[in-house]
Amino acid sequence: MKDITLHAAWLIKAPINEVFNVMTDFEKFPEYFPKVANSIQIIKREGNHLEMDAVAKSFGQNFPVKMKTDILPGRGYVSDNESPSFGTSGHEEFLLSENAEGTIINYTYQVSIHKRWLRVVARPLIGWFSMKFWEKAVIDELRKRLER
Repeated sequence: MKDITLHAAWLIKAPINEVFNVMTDFEKFPEYFPKVANSIQIIKREGNHLEMDAVAKSFGQNFPVKMKTDILPGRGYVSDNESPSFGTSGHEEFLLSENAEGTIINYTYQVSIHKRWLRVVARPLIGWFSMKFWEKAVIDELRKRLER
């Protein structure tokens, strides 16, 4: 099986519009979340559809990623991402909902691993490590930035 679906949900004690504004300011991701992004450049923008070139960080490596992202105003974003040099592609959903205590983030990433040798090594790492790393690198930083 070459697909892995990752999912987690978190509470951020901040208004939904503040979470949305930070998480859709893609060009500032390297500043906001330096453990996961080296650079993001918007190549094309048509309304709420963005095409971006990014250099992401994962498993101690930097790798280029092509992103086709749709911003869902006030609700988050969905993105189809391709990283041929890393041997993966994925569908990412970053969805927000209001909660009495702040904002709930529902995050899902369906990863397709195209390189057979990488599947053997990556499956256990991606399943356990990726979401823990993402929580520390993105969610914890988001909490530091927005929670009072």
